[in-house]
Parts: sequence; structure tokens; C-alpha cells
Amino acid sequence: MKKIEGDKVRWGIIGVGDVCEVKSAPAMQLIANSELIAVMRRNGNLAEDYARRHHVSKWYADAADVINDPDVNAIYIATPPNAHAEYTIMAAAAGKPVYVEKPMAKNTAECQQMIDACSVAGVPLYVAYYRRRLPHFEKVKSLLAEGAIGAIRSVKIELLRTIDPDIVSNSAPAKTVNWRVNPDVAGGGYFFDLAAHQLDYLDYIFGPIASVHGIAENQAGKYTAADIIQGVFKFENDVLGIGNWCFTVDQVSQKDEMTIVGSEGQIRMAFFGASSVYFESSKPNQSQVYEFELPKHIQQPLIQTVVDDLLGVGTCPSLGSTAIRTNWVMQEMTKNYYN
Repeated sequence: MKKIEGDKVRWGIIGVGDVCEVKSAPAMQLIANSELIAVMRRNGNLAEDYARRHHVSKWYADAADVINDPDVNAIYIATPPNAHAEYTIMAAAAGKPVYVEKPMAKNTAECQQMIDACSVAGVPLYVAYYRRRLPHFEKVKSLLAEGAIGAIRSVKIELLRTIDPDIVSNSAPAKTVNWRVNPDVAGGGYFFDLAAHQLDYLDYIFGPIASVHGIAENQAGKYTAADIIQGVFKFENDVLGIGNWCFTVDQVSQKDEMTIVGSEGQIRMAFFGASSVYFESSKPNQSQVYEFELPKHIQQPLIQTVVDDLLGVGTCPSLGSTAIRTNWVMQEMTKNYYN
């Protein structure tokens, strides 16, 4: 059953910044029965510049204008997390479905407000956890479903990075940095920005995490958010997990790897950048490397599912009801630092 009026999804974007240049918004103009109608940014000149460069007919400097545009029947919220709840509630009140960037909001309370507002209004709420539809992540899911590594024992995530100059400038005073490491804007720093993808994907392949324990600290003092987090967790299906995240290591220590260990082998892959999947087994001639080509517009496969869901010809795997669980896990893992 269709969830919008008409035969085309006509998008309006709130917060048309960097993520909309290549990753997401151009896909809305390429997918059949999908069209980008209007864009908004608080700096109207920048909104106009985006619209002209991407051949979008309307631009605004006020979110209410794009939400209430009669030609727009779906809203994409691409702002930092601190504005997600406010704009989702506004869009729901206008009767328009919402596709919102990740993490879903600053905290689980705001996530629940968004879910409630969309439920009352009878509109769907989608979240941009696009790895749920990228080919190499889908391959891992299918290998697990086939029993390629036997019974699943555990999963381990390691994400170790140097201080990103786009996040912390060497010339800037301490704590005057990118919004991603400002907890008042991002909810919980760079961990919330990146680990959200990892933890959501684990939810996708293993189901919900039932219990989680973690510890978060700030060791380098470059910004106010936690810069090192370690956690252990258990899924409802009894698979155990462990994670180690640090964003202030030396280059020699940089690492991005997920390892899923089973009774008959293991699967390894990176979450960011590389698109190879390594299936490893002690059995002769079983180990294999799978290589994948990723789409230019990385969110296009997931946005396709949103369009299909709105038009009643498919379903989207990333909803507010799934995304809130990732916010809860991150919140539990870092509560010693932020609470």
C-alpha cells in the first residue's frame, strides 16, 4: 500500500550540506519515480548555490517553508543530530514521511519523540543507515545465513584513527572544533558519528543487543567528547561482542576491522572505505576474498528502498524502530562519561 499521494516521491531536503553533494541527494534525482523538488539551508545563498549546481528548482532558508511546500511530499533531514527531533516532529505534523540522517538523534529520548510523532501522524520514519543495503555488507549477511562459518561465537570491532584535521585543527584552540565532537550537537562525539554505522549493522545481522557495558574517557584533551570507548555486549541470540574505538592514535596503530568468529571459520571486513570481504576457514580450498564495486552515490541502494516503500512496491530495512536501538547501545556504552 502506498504511503504518499501520487505516483512519485517528491523530496524536500532540510540541511543541504556536504552529505548531500555526492552521498545521498543526487540519488533522489536518479531513482525512478523520485524527484528532488526543494532544498533548504539556513544560509539561503548556500541553498541557492546548491540548487543551481544540482538543478533543483526551489531553495529556502527556513525549514518550515520546505516542509509546507505543497509540491513536496517527503522530507530528508540532513542536519546535525541536534536538529533531527525538531524537524522530524514538524514534518510529521505536516503529514510528510521522513528520511533522517544517522545517528537518529542525540539520545534515545529524542528518538522516541520522533517515533511517537510519526506514529500519531501516520507517516513512516526512515533512518540513513545505508550499509544495510550495500553489496559487501549484504554478502556478509548472506554468508552468515548460509552457515558458512558454522555457529556464530562472537564479533569484534576495532576502529582506531589518528586525530582528523577536519575534526581538530592544529591551529585551533582546544575544544573549538567540528560539530561532530561537540556532544551538545552530535550527542556523543566522533564515536556517535562512526560507531553508529557499525552497531546498527550488527543489529541488522544479529538482531537487537540485549545487554551492554562500556567505559568512555577523554585522553587527549583535544575536545570535550570522549575520544576512547571500549564496550562489551550480548545479543538476544546469545552472540557476544566486543568493541574498541579510539580517535587519537598514531598512524601506525590505525585500524578498521570487524571480525565475526564462528565454529567453522571467520569473516573479516572493514566498515569504512575498503569493500572487500574475507572468508577464512581451516578447511582446504574454502577461504575466499569477495570484492565489490560500490555505488557512486553511496546511499542510493537504501534510498531506493525508501522510495519503493513509499510507493507500496517494497520495504525499507532501516526504520526509526530499529535505529533507536543503536542510540540506546551508544548511550549505555558511554554513560559513565556523559551522565
